[in-house]
Amino acid sequence: MDRNPSPPCSDAEEEEGDAVGNTVYSKHWLFSVLTRLIEVIAPAEPDPAASPEGPRTELEEEMENDICKVWDMSMDEDVALFLQEFNAPDIFMGVFAKSKCPRLTEICVGILGNMACFQDICMSISKDENLGQVLLQRLCDSDSPTLLETSRLLLTCLSQPEVANVWVERIRENPSVYDCVCFIMSSSTNVELLVKVGEVVDKLFDLDEELMLNWIKNGTCRSVGPSVDDSPEELPDFKIVPCILEAAKQVRSDNPEGLDVYMHILQLLTTVDEGIQAIVQAPDGGKETWSLLYDLVCQELCQPDDPPIIVQEQKTVLASILSVLSAMFASQTEQEYTRMRKSKSLFVLVCFYMPLIGSLIRILQYMEGCGKRAVDKSKESEQEEAERTDVNEEDFHLKILKDICCELLSNMLQELTKENTLEGLHQGHLNEQTCSCAFQNLLPLYFASVESFLEVLREADQTLADNLEKRFPSLKVQT
Repeated sequence: MDRNPSPPCSDAEEEEGDAVGNTVYSKHWLFSVLTRLIEVIAPAEPDPAASPEGPRTELEEEMENDICKVWDMSMDEDVALFLQEFNAPDIFMGVFAKSKCPRLTEICVGILGNMACFQDICMSISKDENLGQVLLQRLCDSDSPTLLETSRLLLTCLSQPEVANVWVERIRENPSVYDCVCFIMSSSTNVELLVKVGEVVDKLFDLDEELMLNWIKNGTCRSVGPSVDDSPEELPDFKIVPCILEAAKQVRSDNPEGLDVYMHILQLLTTVDEGIQAIVQAPDGGKETWSLLYDLVCQELCQPDDPPIIVQEQKTVLASILSVLSAMFASQTEQEYTRMRKSKSLFVLVCFYMPLIGSLIRILQYMEGCGKRAVDKSKESEQEEAERTDVNEEDFHLKILKDICCELLSNMLQELTKENTLEGLHQGHLNEQTCSCAFQNLLPLYFASVESFLEVLREADQTLADNLEKRFPSLKVQT
């Protein structure tokens, strides 16, 4: 089916004033479709041909084609305003209440989603408390396409500053939203749906810290959730972190943007102490979270066979991942590693970190390469003002990544022992080139960390330590 099709031709279209706004779409035709939609959900008389088994769950082909055309047309503001004037949202409320046809529900939510793209209509939809509650109930639907359209509609509304708080408050007051969202993240294999639900959660957490704290603390009581037969179903005792991890695993291979979204959700969790504790005090001690993030950095992102420019493409997801790893490392160091050090079991753990240290240094090396390319490019020609703005924004994101990378690297270097360092040298993660890159980026801000590592390096490789001192005279003077 063509996108944004013109409605079927009719004699009414030729009448003066029949066009919707400045479009070529016919008011008469739209009226007829909406009128038929009302008849579908509330027939004037019982249909003798209706199935004795119950309400129809599929749309007739002609009706589906026509209502899909309305769905496409609703992306036009004039059409959306016309639908609003015709009280289409109230008609859709009837659909949600009475229809047993998943396809019809999906289309009606989709039309509302298109209409909500326009500010005035979005405000009208958002302020309708009954409609708002009914739409949130759609998150408990068992139909994936309906869930996808519902998530799109919610994200559209949450992205409108004028009404975002209305939806945040409404969601905060509806505990079932938490259960439904967690159920989707933990059980769905529909990548497109998982990405859109992740965007909704990311937006919610970014807008309202109180809601995020509530969801972090949630999962202490069992509640009613989605069921295919509309009967109450008791859901598992969901915890937010395992659900986020499960969704991230589903999207990691098929949708880089989706992975970016879920990593940013984890990063938002670490902005509050409760979120960090929810990660590191999980039954597995945060092992699942650490393993996933470690694997992403060491095995998938910014790899040795990638061109340095890859760091530009992956800067936001890398910043989120490293930020979470840094928060976990600092938290675990404060709590458990102090005790572990006495039994020397820290050696095993830090040895496991050595590939991560190598990856952190490689990211810094790639950023240096990108920086040199940017300088060379600026010398070649004058850039337009808009291009300079883009470059400045890009540099800003790279700076954030560098700051996070350096903080984690400095903390990890401080925990290295002679044995760890020897292993790093043997594995090739540490050598004069990588250590020089690390020192170049860490000094002078993290002087104490570099100094501590250099002391250990002297025990492992005196020659390498001497060479580094020559490259960085400030270390030799002060050690």
